Amino acid sequence: MNDVTTDLRRILTECRTIAVVGLSAKENRPSHGVARYLQQHGYRIVPVNPRFESVLGERCYARLADIPHPVDMVDVFRRPEEVLPVAQEAVAIGARCLWQQLGIANLEADRVARAAGLDAVMDRCIKIEHARLFGAP
Repeated sequence: MNDVTTDLRRILTECRTIAVVGLSAKENRPSHGVARYLQQHGYRIVPVNPRFESVLGERCYARLADIPHPVDMVDVFRRPEEVLPVAQEAVAIGARCLWQQLGIANLEADRVARAAGLDAVMDRCIKIEHARLFGAP
């Protein structure tokens, strides 16, 4: 197993509460499918989207700072140019990992997260990686 695989396996094992920034209530959106998959595999999902009151049966928060409990990972479904403030908020709330979804790679946000001691993943789908590493359907 290479270092990246080892890191991803550790992150997905240790980070059980995941704030999903940009989570949509629309079932056809990738963020919805990924979050539903994670819920089905035992993760606690915390939706972050000011446009909705709840998603997937969970209360939705306008921003990370509004979440009243600890979050292990911040999973980002936003345009790359919108990720830096999310990374800064992830650091401020004490998250352990910043995960930029497939197609999202903000290098400055990655540097901010890593400089603060967070694990950081870019341009990877958490659902695909979980299924690959843990053999889940």
